[in-house]
Amino acid sequence: MPYTTEEGGRLNNFAREPKVYQAEPLSDKQKRNYLIVGITATILVSGLIFVAFSVSSFS
Repeated sequence: MPYTTEEGGRLNNFAREPKVYQAEPLSDKQKRNYLIVGITATILVSGLIFVAFSVSSFS
């Protein structure tokens, strides 16, 4: 751990910095998978909202 000593003898402990890397662009397969997951999530949330509204109208 990298420690530094400040005035008055106090030790200061700094966190390790993560390694920096450049992200690579998505492949066509990854783009397709993100699209499928997004469409599935949209359908699921829309279905839940529809069920919530239909159940709340019964009371």
